[in-house]
Amino acid sequence: MKSLAIITKKHQPDAWEAGQVLEAWSHDRGLEAVLLVNEPDTQALPLPPEVEFIVVMGGDGTLLSVARRYGQKGLPILGVNVGGLGFLTEVSLEELYPVLEHFLDGKCEVEERMMLSATLFRNGLPFWEETVLNDAVINKGALARIVELTAWIDREYLTTYRADGLIIATPTGSTAYTLSAGGPIVYPTLRHVLLLPICPHTLSNRPIILPETVTVAVTLDPKAEDVYLTVDGQVGQALQPGDRVEVRRAPHHLKLIKSPRRSHFEILRAKLGWGEVRGPNTQACKELS
Repeated sequence: MKSLAIITKKHQPDAWEAGQVLEAWSHDRGLEAVLLVNEPDTQALPLPPEVEFIVVMGGDGTLLSVARRYGQKGLPILGVNVGGLGFLTEVSLEELYPVLEHFLDGKCEVEERMMLSATLFRNGLPFWEETVLNDAVINKGALARIVELTAWIDREYLTTYRADGLIIATPTGSTAYTLSAGGPIVYPTLRHVLLLPICPHTLSNRPIILPETVTVAVTLDPKAEDVYLTVDGQVGQALQPGDRVEVRRAPHHLKLIKSPRRSHFEILRAKLGWGEVRGPNTQACKELS
């Protein structure tokens, strides 16, 4: 590895300063480095063709934006947490340089995370398309009535939800909005699609875990008003009666550089505040390992 891009969060001085320090460190180590500011509301800046991996300085939101913009390039991405929750940006600033040394020495694992492609069809034609790392959400506006959404799996009718909305998520997204809505936590490297109604009128409408090969299609009730499609909680479109949303596996995966210092279960315990096993049970766990 000889070249990297450093992408920092917009309007966050700490992230920009950390990016500058990393840029200087990279040059001292003989690496080519380019420092960019991520601006979600503008067109993605082109990466130099020689870039071999990306370091993201910010929070999970910054990494989600970078994943949608550059994930199709197949470059490994290291997320550095600069003041955020940090499910995806799992490396702290204090750990950055030891982890980078490990990665450059070929000692870090690179995970592949499934991504989705969400397409909005209007009048039968593709109108808008975006890639998804966490989730595609169809929901009503703040004052809108309950919405009717008809779901199809590979063109087979599933059900008509009467709910506040519907979440279609990846395993990576299972610890995001899906978790808040009562969905399951899915190991992030699995290949599944999660379908979860938001506050359904029928309580028997439960989350469904589907294989990665399916296409989920959702159509709106002709009388639907004030309904939106939102991708990763960042970009989206207002929907019109008769619109159809199709979500399927994207043709590429996101490559994430894993921290060698903590596992996925350690991150869950830390971020979700789970209590650790203590006392005699701790010894029993050690004997099993």
